[in-house]
Amino acid sequence: MRTVSLVLAALAVVAAPSLRAQENPAGPPAPAQAGDKPSDKPAEKPAEPTAQKPADKPAEKKLLPVSAGSDGFTLQNESGDFRLQLRGYAQLDGRFFSGDEGALAIDTFTLRRVRPIVAGSLGRYFDFSLMPDFGGGVTVLQDAYLDFKPSPKLKFRFGKYKSPVGLERLQSASAIHFVERAFPTAIVPNRDVGVMVFGDLAGGVVSYAGAILDGAPDGGSVDGDTNDGKDLAGRLFLSPFKRGTSLLKDLGFGIAGTTGKQTGPLPAYRSAGQISVITIQTGITADGTRTRYSPQLSFYSGRFGLLAEYAQSSSRVKKADGTRFDLDASAWEVTTTIALTGDKASYAGVRPVKPFDPSKGQWGALELTARVHELELDRAAVDQGAIDPTKSARKLSAWGVGLTWSLTRNVKQLADFEHVSFKGGALSGDRESENVFFIRTQFSF
Repeated sequence: MRTVSLVLAALAVVAAPSLRAQENPAGPPAPAQAGDKPSDKPAEKPAEPTAQKPADKPAEKKLLPVSAGSDGFTLQNESGDFRLQLRGYAQLDGRFFSGDEGALAIDTFTLRRVRPIVAGSLGRYFDFSLMPDFGGGVTVLQDAYLDFKPSPKLKFRFGKYKSPVGLERLQSASAIHFVERAFPTAIVPNRDVGVMVFGDLAGGVVSYAGAILDGAPDGGSVDGDTNDGKDLAGRLFLSPFKRGTSLLKDLGFGIAGTTGKQTGPLPAYRSAGQISVITIQTGITADGTRTRYSPQLSFYSGRFGLLAEYAQSSSRVKKADGTRFDLDASAWEVTTTIALTGDKASYAGVRPVKPFDPSKGQWGALELTARVHELELDRAAVDQGAIDPTKSARKLSAWGVGLTWSLTRNVKQLADFEHVSFKGGALSGDRESENVFFIRTQFSF
């Protein structure tokens, strides 16, 4: 028995280190080295072996619940799925006419646009925007729409918004290169009410839009319909080099248009100085198919920018005696811009690399602009008595130059000059030319 006891004791001594190793997989602490001082502190728990640590998960991005910056003021949840954003812009304009011997225009300061914008998201798939306008002392609801966006390739818009036609019309009023838009904008519709499907394909190489709308007049907006007719509007825009690094990366071109049967009054057309210079005779109204089309192109590369478009509107109209004929109007423009301070030109406007800060010797961005544009009614407008050539011009030709000083992304100053010559519009033949200086002080957020 004594022998057995000695054997069992020997086995216990041999097995003890093995049992301790199972209780502490990290093994025993390293033996003390020469010069180490004994410590009263309890031994720290050994770290888990790296090989046994679970893989770290990437931290989820959490957005600030409240933020403010150059793009406005935002209130949102951590994911950004529910978001409320307050933005807006205001424009104080001055128009001063030179050589206006007939006193046909008034020099004036005016609040051209005052537009607070409330926008946001109602979950992952829904966006909304509300934009009233208090410019000129008149309240108008410009935008009120809801977007359903299951995919960047397929989105839906419901409400009142810009018709997807004119290239310069689709540009934000806070980003246009001149104080007033060019003549093609007078031919295409402004804002309309209806349903639109739109999206980007191939990473933005192809952009498309199609809409069913009440049918806004040339250059105008509607809040509802006065007849059963509806307009079909569509736009296809290609940016073939968008996904590369070519100098043509920001080259885009496309075509847009509308068609539909409409009845009702016809629009008047204005000069660059916003003076009514073409008025359709009383008793002539739209009464049939109206068709518009607009080929368009934009190109921005470095400091240089180019925007060009053509627009034509053809309407079936009826005279008071029942006579029907087609009334056609067409317009075109070419606008160029170059950033003098080395900043980058873009369709969305210049964003100064060095915003205004005299203490740092920074003065913002300067941009030089130039354009030519024209608007013309076809000969039938005179032959059929649609206009009185002694009171309304049949053709407007204009050129302009301007300078934009973007102090920051939120504040800029514009100054430009426009010269417009007319064909017809006066008892003596041609209406006197219009020369107008514009200034604009704009802030946006």
